[in-house]
Amino acid sequence: MLPLSTALAWRALWTSRLLVWASGVGAVLLWGESARGPSFDPAGLTGGLLHAPAARWDSVWYLAIAGDGYDDGPSAAFFPLYPLLVKGLGGSVTAAILLSTACFYVALVALHELTATELGGEAARLTVLALAFSPMSFFFSAVYGESLFLALTVGAVLAARRDRWAWAGVLAALAAATRSTGVLLLAALILLAWSARVPWRRAAWLALVPLGLAAFPVGLALGGLDWRAPFDAQEVWLREWAGPFGGLLDGAAAAWDGARQLLSGSREPVYFARAAGDPFAIARINLALLGWAVLAAVALVGAARRLALGYAAYALAALAVPLSYPVGPQPLMSLPRFVLVLFPLWMWLGWLLARHPRARRPVLAVSSVMLAACTAQFATWHFVA
Repeated sequence: MLPLSTALAWRALWTSRLLVWASGVGAVLLWGESARGPSFDPAGLTGGLLHAPAARWDSVWYLAIAGDGYDDGPSAAFFPLYPLLVKGLGGSVTAAILLSTACFYVALVALHELTATELGGEAARLTVLALAFSPMSFFFSAVYGESLFLALTVGAVLAARRDRWAWAGVLAALAAATRSTGVLLLAALILLAWSARVPWRRAAWLALVPLGLAAFPVGLALGGLDWRAPFDAQEVWLREWAGPFGGLLDGAAAAWDGARQLLSGSREPVYFARAAGDPFAIARINLALLGWAVLAAVALVGAARRLALGYAAYALAALAVPLSYPVGPQPLMSLPRFVLVLFPLWMWLGWLLARHPRARRPVLAVSSVMLAACTAQFATWHFVA
């Protein structure tokens, strides 16, 4: 018989992915694809109908990097470990989807083990279900680095909790090579080591973590490219420094003006003149993004109260990055994807659902419906997050 964590993770994986593929493929068959698809993917890298729930938008960048490598342009915003693994598996869309899905399974198993250690078995079960059926969890089987990043970050903290500091340092370094915010996991690991009074010789493995971040610019330089490209590329994606958590103010202003716009019925862009597309759609997205920010703040407070300090420190530091570097047209753009991989927030949600049994089914049902709707948008080339 399989251990509880692996059996539960497997059920959560296949049932949630069944919902994702049914919603995504069904949406394309019913409504077709947006005209933005061919313009964003002129080479057709994202494949056909069966790939629709998993290969859209940034998937094009990952597949292009896996096939052709980096340049000094926008591609340098995407850290290398995920596209390197895709390339090692052959570089196809199918290989990338299988990689993402396998990483998600590993992440769910590790998350169950970690949450059970910290909050108990029932909270662990509900954490896995809440994350697997969360509205944005289609990204975990998509050609994106989210599932790999989650598996590495959860794995690093789980290794630390089991007093395996060499593994914690290696996994966290790999996380930093997957996404720049992986280096912030160092805050959690240092605090865990300090609270456990770990001898410095064993905790010294944590010095590997910044090396994972440094490996990317060093690799670019060795390849004859600009080592600053990963950091300069943020300007290409319209991210600019707005002060600590300054993006929250911009996001609140955008959402407020969006609400006024929806109520007045005016189709004139109010907040950002540079915003492209349907002004009503932009207004709705800005309101939804602010809602994600509020929920993340609530979960962060909850995690700080229920978990060790290191968990909340990591989540706060990781949230500070997108909230301090807003995107011009939509200040809180991609925030749901940043929240998606912040496992301490989901651990707190699992604990909360364990405390309130009557809320479990309604919360999971609503979340599943939203997952189906968001997947349908994503699959038909409508921007979600």
